[in-house]
Amino acid sequence: MDVLSFLINPFSYPFMQQALLTLLVVCLTSGVLGVFVILRRMAFIGDALSHTALPGVVAAFLLGWNLFVGGLVAGMITSLLISWFSRNRVIHEDTAIGIAFSGMFALGIALMSALRTFRDLSHVLFGNILGISQDQFALILVISVLVLLVSFLLRKELIWTSVDPVHAATRGLNPDSVKTILLLLIAVVVTIDIQAAGVVLTSSLLITPAATAKLITNRLQQLLILSVSFGIFGGVLGLYFSFYLGFASGAAIVLTNTLIFGLVWVIKNVGVFFGKKNKAKASHS
Repeated sequence: MDVLSFLINPFSYPFMQQALLTLLVVCLTSGVLGVFVILRRMAFIGDALSHTALPGVVAAFLLGWNLFVGGLVAGMITSLLISWFSRNRVIHEDTAIGIAFSGMFALGIALMSALRTFRDLSHVLFGNILGISQDQFALILVISVLVLLVSFLLRKELIWTSVDPVHAATRGLNPDSVKTILLLLIAVVVTIDIQAAGVVLTSSLLITPAATAKLITNRLQQLLILSVSFGIFGGVLGLYFSFYLGFASGAAIVLTNTLIFGLVWVIKNVGVFFGKKNKAKASHS
């Protein structure tokens, strides 16, 4: 098999074409919001919201409702509760996230146990981007466009409150309100990501590409471009690994993104190490 056939063959199948389109949309929205998550040091929130969406998804499945709607409602309720508790300083934000994370995930597992089997919802736990239908893709596309539109309209508020909340407050902004909106947007994106990577792995789509970009630059515009680019590149490579090696699609995508992060980290730190070593030699000479 030549290189061109190797690259083209996977996407000759309709389900792979659908997966690729879904991946591009998911990585775009996740890459953009992931930057603000990283800047605010809220990496744990993506993992928490993906797990807190589980009971909503399971409840929707048991009731015959749309799974996306169920997960979205659960995620948004959790976001509002976390924001309310941290805003009123009743408990620290990380404590609120931890309580919501464990409690809601346990509720989801309890509801799943009512099914007597996890097989019916294995795609929710581990994701299956290869099984996305056209209707599901249409819903993901519409929701993603709305998320990106809100992010664009509030870009100044999101940037100012992420970089310097105190300065943002002096300009008349309410950092807590902006944070609540961001949490709601994250809940929406996490629910979308579950379609691709599942509850267990979905936080990686939000965090890892943005973290990789942060290793390279601190400039916001470059962060956004690199975050989306790393997500798409890792996602496409993951699809190839899934197709040719038979790996689960969600796991393949997440592992590829993780490997890219590790590679960039090694390259950056090797350069720093040799730079310091050369400086030390110069100082002794």
